[in-house]
Amino acid sequence: MWRYREAIPIRYESSILSMSEGFTPLEEVDLDGDRALIKVDYLFPTGSYKDRGATVLISKMKEWGVQKVVEDSSGNAGSAVAAYCARADIACEIYVPRDTSVEKTVQIRTYGATLKKVEGPRERTAEVAMEAASKIAYASHCWNPFFLHGTKTFAFEVWEQMGWKAPDVLVLPVGHGTLFLGAAMGFRELKEARMIKRVPRLVGVQSAFCAPLYRAFKRGWKETRPIEKGKTVAEGIAISEPVRGKQILKATQETDGEILAVTENEIRMAWQETGRRGHFIEPTSAATIAGLKKYLRKKRRREIVVSTLTGTGLKSIGKML
Repeated sequence: MWRYREAIPIRYESSILSMSEGFTPLEEVDLDGDRALIKVDYLFPTGSYKDRGATVLISKMKEWGVQKVVEDSSGNAGSAVAAYCARADIACEIYVPRDTSVEKTVQIRTYGATLKKVEGPRERTAEVAMEAASKIAYASHCWNPFFLHGTKTFAFEVWEQMGWKAPDVLVLPVGHGTLFLGAAMGFRELKEARMIKRVPRLVGVQSAFCAPLYRAFKRGWKETRPIEKGKTVAEGIAISEPVRGKQILKATQETDGEILAVTENEIRMAWQETGRRGHFIEPTSAATIAGLKKYLRKKRRREIVVSTLTGTGLKSIGKML
């Protein structure tokens, strides 16, 4: 992904921390007679698309001479930040909810990070990390803008792989919206550079058991409001209070997009069907595919639709069993 070096705000070449991440395959699939393009983003060094953001964010931390960082995560972002901190020799504390998949916590520890498990909901984990960030640099995947400058490369890769064209629609998962907003940023930059005519319609996918953005979109609100969070297998998007909720809703409305919600049964079905195609993915990725299928069934016209597989199933074996 560092092929797009000129569009990424890192000042010095020597600051770049890379493990040859990015430029993942764009695969055409048939879903019940409808065609779509799927970006296989679980093929990153740490097994999820979060490496897009981490390689840029931690490169910036290195450039600034930061010695230690703190991050909170449901698992994937923590793994990515921990891995790139290991490359940079930056000390790292990762805060996760106590019920985070054991595979992800083992991965975080293996990179040498200090793991902190927090009782309570995902939002409590963020609060505890924020307290620690009063004294330590906050390498937050949802707050820090440099993370989005990494995830925007999703848009650049799709554009290049499609022969310098933009798709009509993007169907992406939304929790805190790091990929959703990054892709929006990337296509906006391409439009501003007159490389494409318009930004694709943005369609976000949430679990029905934790869908604050879906509720806000359906009711025409400009920002989310607190909800009672249910238990979902899609832990990566189980965010009841997205910190960039207002931005996500704005980007959705500006592109004539929408937010969809999928049930636990739809997630399980999509997980099994995707496995039959040779992709072993985590439940959050399956939620995205369930949302993609739902969108394709009701799409307005002939459209080129792009979605993604965000994380490998090897990160959630215990929960899936």
